[in-house]
Amino acid sequence: MFSACDDFGRSRLTRRRLLQFGGLGLFGLSLPALVRAESSRKARAKSVIFLHQWGGPSCHDTFDMKPDAPAEVRGEFKPIASSVPGMPICERLPRTAQVMDKITLLRGIRHEMKNHNSAGYYTLTGYAPPTDDQRLRDSQDLSPAYGSVVDALAPARTGTPTFVAFPYVISDGSVTPGQGASFLGKAHDPLLVRQDPNAADFRLPELSLPDNLTPDRMADRREMMRLVDEQSGLLDFSARARGVDATYAKALDLLLSSGVKKAFDLSAEPDALRDRYGRTTYGQSCLLARRLVETGVRFVNVYFNGTIGGCQGGWDTHGFDNKPMYPILKNWLLPHTDQTLPALLEDLDERGLLDETLVVWVGEFGRSPKINNMAGRDHWPQCYTALLAGGGVKRGHVHGASDKTGACPASDSTRPEDLSATMFHLLGVDPKTEVRDPLNKPLPISKGDVIDGVLA
Repeated sequence: MFSACDDFGRSRLTRRRLLQFGGLGLFGLSLPALVRAESSRKARAKSVIFLHQWGGPSCHDTFDMKPDAPAEVRGEFKPIASSVPGMPICERLPRTAQVMDKITLLRGIRHEMKNHNSAGYYTLTGYAPPTDDQRLRDSQDLSPAYGSVVDALAPARTGTPTFVAFPYVISDGSVTPGQGASFLGKAHDPLLVRQDPNAADFRLPELSLPDNLTPDRMADRREMMRLVDEQSGLLDFSARARGVDATYAKALDLLLSSGVKKAFDLSAEPDALRDRYGRTTYGQSCLLARRLVETGVRFVNVYFNGTIGGCQGGWDTHGFDNKPMYPILKNWLLPHTDQTLPALLEDLDERGLLDETLVVWVGEFGRSPKINNMAGRDHWPQCYTALLAGGGVKRGHVHGASDKTGACPASDSTRPEDLSATMFHLLGVDPKTEVRDPLNKPLPISKGDVIDGVLA
C-alpha cells in the first residue's frame, strides 16, 4: 500500500520534488516553505474524499434537527435514534443512522457568504472571497483548491494523479472558483472527469497508448509531445494547458500507468457492491472515489449536483417554481444520501481504508431555520453542519452545537478555514506552510486553526 509519507514524511527532498519546485515559476512555493511542508508531522490520513454537497443541505432536515422548535422551524421530518446514544438524525436516513458510530458531526460552522459562488469558493479553498457576489469568477487572484495545494506540497507517487475531481464542474451563472490550481499553476489542476460513472460506457480511453507505440518510444520528447497533442481529450480532463511541461509530464505518467486505468474500470467491481452504492451518478462516483484512493490518489472531489427530482442545483431547496422542498428531500436527496454515504463508509472500513482516508461531507452553507412562503428554506451560512469520518478523527462524536432553532452556533463554532487547517494537518502538511500569491507575497495554505476537538 502506498504511504502518503513516501515523498515528504522522511524530511528529504527527492530529485522529483526539486524539479517540481523548479517548475513552479514566479508564483507558488518558496524553497523554505517546501522544506517546511516536507518536514511536517506524520500524516494520519493518506487521502481525502471531499463530498461537496452543492446547493447547501439543511441541517434541520438531516443531522441537527430541532424537534422542539416551532413547526415552521422543525419541518416535516422526525428524528430517529442512531448507533450513537444522544445523536439522533433524520428519520429519512435510517441506513446512515446505523453508521453514525463512524462519524464526527461538526456542528455550528459559520461564515458570511450568502451566494453560491462565493460560499462555494470559500468551502473549496478555505479562503474567504473578496466579495459576496454570485458573479464571482475564477482568477489568479483567488486561492487554489485543496487538492491543488496537496499536489504542490505532497503529491502522489509518479504515475498516479494527486487530485481528481468529478463528475461535474459546479457553477451558479459562472463557474464557481476554487476548483482548480489558480496561481499555483495549471500543472496542479485536477484530473477532471466529466463523464457519468453510472453510464454503461464509462471509461477513459485517453489513458491508453496506441497499439503501435511502446513505452521505449515515449523516451523521445518530441514523440511524447506529439502523442499528448493527439490525445487532446486527456488535456481537457487534466489541465487545459497545452505547452506546459509539467502537464505533459503528468499526461505521460498517466498514459504509462496501468493502475490508474484499472481504477476507472468500475466493471471490475461485483454487481452486488455497485448496487449497494446505488446505480446513480452519485453512487458510482463515490465507488470510483474509493477505487482511486485505493490506487494512491491523495485528494478526490466528488460534486453532488445535477438535476435531481426536477430540481436543478442539488440541495438548493428554496421551494421555487412550485417545487416544495420536502418531496425533493423525501424522494431524491435523502434517499441518494442514505444509500451511498453508508455504503462508502462501510466499504472503506471493511477494506481497512477508513482509518487512513478522511471523508468530508459538507455543502457551501446550510439552509434557513424558518421555512419560507414557497415551502423551502433559503441560504444560511450563519450555522450549518459537516460530517467527518476516518483519517484520524473521532468516531461517534459531536463537536460544537447550534442554538434552539439552529440559527446560530451555541458553542465551539468553527469556520471553513478551520476545516481546511484540520484536513491539511491530518494529511501531514503543516497548515502554516506558505505559498506565494500573484504579488509574490507569502500566503499560508490555511489561515484557520486545527479543530483539536475532532482529532482521535
